[in-house]
Formats: sequence, C-alpha cells, structure tokens
Amino acid sequence: VLGEIRTLADLPEGVGDRQEPGRYELVRRRDRALFGCATGMQSWKKLLYPPELRLLEGRRAGGAWRFAAGHPPPPNYAFLGVRACDAAAIAVQDKVFAQGTWADPYYRAARERAVVIVVQCTSPGGNCFCASMGAGPRAGPGFDLALTERATARGSDFLVEVGGPRGAQLLRAAAPRSAPRRRALRDAARVERCARGMPKSLETDGLVEALCANLEHPRWRDAARRCLACANCTLVCPTCFCCDFREGGDLAGERAERRRSWDSCFTGDFSYIHGGSIRPDTRAKYRQWCTHKLATWHGQFGCSGCVGCGRCITWCPVGIDITEEAAAVRGGPGGAA
Repeated sequence: VLGEIRTLADLPEGVGDRQEPGRYELVRRRDRALFGCATGMQSWKKLLYPPELRLLEGRRAGGAWRFAAGHPPPPNYAFLGVRACDAAAIAVQDKVFAQGTWADPYYRAARERAVVIVVQCTSPGGNCFCASMGAGPRAGPGFDLALTERATARGSDFLVEVGGPRGAQLLRAAAPRSAPRRRALRDAARVERCARGMPKSLETDGLVEALCANLEHPRWRDAARRCLACANCTLVCPTCFCCDFREGGDLAGERAERRRSWDSCFTGDFSYIHGGSIRPDTRAKYRQWCTHKLATWHGQFGCSGCVGCGRCITWCPVGIDITEEAAAVRGGPGGAA
C-alpha cells in the first residue's frame, strides 16, 4: 500500500509480489530489495485526486450566505517509489485535470507541490504490459529523480538520475558519489531486459479504429457474462477519473456543501439520465470502459487512457484480461485475433 514513510523500516525490504489474473500474492525475495514489488492495488491518484473531497462549503450568517473552498490546501508530498507506468499515468491525469480551460484547482496545486521519485523497473509483474503502451519500464520525462535499485542479500544501492531542478537540489543534499559509466550501462541493460520479458502485450497500431468498428462484436457479450460490474478495474486504474457530485446541508438550513467522490462507469446510476440509464446492462458498461480507455480517450486527450500497469487484470475477481479482450475484438466480427 501507499503510506507515510518515517524510517527505512517502513519500506517492504525483501518483499516481492506474484500477480496473475484475479490474484495477488506477496512473496519473500532472496535479496533485501526495498522496491521489489511491482504495482500494488493503490495508485498515486488517490493523493492527487482524492476519493472524496469537499469542494465547497457555505454558511449563513446575518441573513446572507458566504461560500468558500471546503478543503484545506493539499499537503506537500514526496512520492517515493513511483513506477514508470504510474509516472505515465500522472502525465495522463495532468491532461485531464491540470491543462486546458477547466483545470481542477486542487489537483493542479497538489501536482505542483509533489516531488516525484521514480524507481525504474528491472523485473516485470505478472500482468504488466507497459512496454507495448509506451509507458515503461523506463520512466519518461516528468520525474524529479529516478532510482535504479541494485539489491543483494546484504542490502541495496541506487543509481540516481536527475530529471529536473528540484531533483538536482535534493541530490546535492544527499552528497552522492559519482557512478562509473559501466554501472549506468548495466542498469540500462537490466531495464531493457525487463521490457523484452514483459509477460503481456497489446498491439496498439490500428487499435482505435478496430475497437470503434466492432461495437457489436460478440466478445463484448462474452466478457459481460463473466464481468461482475463490481468497478474494481476502474477503482484501481491510475487514470480513471469518473466522479459524482452531491450537495447537502444541515436541517437548520445554516450550512451547505458540495462533495466530489469517485464513481465508475460500471455503476447503475452513473449513466442515468431522465428516463433511465443509457448503458443498462453489463455488456454496454464493459464496452464503454474498454473502448474509452483504449480508443476514444485519444480523441479527448490525445493519448491512450491505459498505461499497461495490469492492475485491472490483477484485481478483477474473475480475471478478465483487457489485453485478451482487445485482441479478440480487433480480430473482426468472427473474433479471431
């Protein structure tokens, strides 16, 4: 999980994970790696885009209403251990919440304050496919510092790469030693082997057109027969941003507020408009999620909504694999991949 780090003992030393569709297991490693796990259930969006946030608070005083922001300023975070796929996911959410005319003030303030310290991946998780999405295993631009861990039975050391001025300032305070070139080359090779050893992949060339051309493909019905519409995939996804807004107040009529909370395109109320839901069954909900994530997101934000972290596969109770479903649909009406 993501939690506050006070001492080195708070990091999961010597712990790794084993991921399969619908399964997550912590395992003991043979070394003392501090960052030996791949992605866990939680992503950094919970800190930049909180699951629930009071947006507005109003109080009546002297016959008049006064309204103000309902939340304090976001904390100053340092995100330690961000994987390349999650750094890419933060960049995707930047497009949604921090850019354009309707930027989200809380997200933008939290993002500007956050220091991002990446750990490059040298071994993939069981459901990872970030390499085929162009989101890893080496982190792209946008981080402050990037670490590559070399772990042994005695402990770990780190090769550090500076990604910006804040990172340079932090590194100077740590009084680092210069790394020999051969160490940098070996670590780069380890990351490259991770990319080649990725257990899953998704062919993205022509995928947008293929999904949009096959909205009545029988595979959507097959996925719906297995899908529980539980919304796990959207809650663990580091880029999903569907939300609900609710207004409320006290019985005395002296206080009012507006709150925003995470929602999902899988819930029954999310697509409800006057007269009923426009996506009444699981088939329509799963199709909406998959096609938005992999296809129509491009039209909205100029990129894919998927970074290949594999969380939706791991934490799906019935192990539905988005890479398999997309490959089946792009095969055309007959379903041949």
